[in-house]
Amino acid sequence: MVSDSNGSSRKSSRRAFLLLGGGAAVAVALRLRSTPGPVEAKPNIPKEVKIAQFSASGQRTGLVTVPTIVKTDAEWRQQLSPEEYDVTRRAGTERAYTGEYWNLHDKGIYACICCGTALFSSDTKFESGTGWPSFWQPIAKENVQESSDDTLGMERTAVSCRLCDAHLGHVFDDGPQPTGLRYCMNSVSLKFMKA
Repeated sequence: MVSDSNGSSRKSSRRAFLLLGGGAAVAVALRLRSTPGPVEAKPNIPKEVKIAQFSASGQRTGLVTVPTIVKTDAEWRQQLSPEEYDVTRRAGTERAYTGEYWNLHDKGIYACICCGTALFSSDTKFESGTGWPSFWQPIAKENVQESSDDTLGMERTAVSCRLCDAHLGHVFDDGPQPTGLRYCMNSVSLKFMKA
C-alpha cells in the first residue's frame, strides 16, 4: 500500500482492520447466540406434575399427578433420532414444509415424541400457511408449558411438554378464533395417533 509522508494510508489500513475484526467478532457472537444449545437443566423443574390423560378417541379421562421424566443426555440420544433429539432436547427447529404432519388432515391426537403425553387434537389443527403443524389451542393446558425465548434476536414464547420438558415449538398471537393463538409445532417433536 502506498502512503503519503504522514502515514495516512497506514492509519486507514489499521482502521479497516479493526472495523473488519470487530464486525467479525460481532457476527460470531450473534451466530453463537442464535445457535440452539442443549436445553439446560432447569433448577425449578418440579418433581411431580399434573397431566391430563386422554383416551385414543380424544376424550379426557382424568387428571393424574406423575413424576416428571428426567433422563441423561445419553438416554435421550439413545431413544430419539438425531433430528428428534436436536429439536426436542436442544430447542432446534425443523425446516418448514419438511415435517410429516404439516399437511396431515386425519383425525386423532398429537402426542409428545419423547414421553407420549397428549398435546394437541386434530380438532384444533388449522392451515396456517407456515409449513409447520399449527393448532389454536393445546388439548389440555396442563400438558404444555410456555417460557420466554429470546434466541434469534427476537422475543418469542417457547412451548414444551410439561412432563418431560421436550421443546415442541412456539406460540404466536396471530391464530384464528376462538383463541387468536397459533401453536406452531415441529412435526418431529410429535407422534400422531389416529382416532
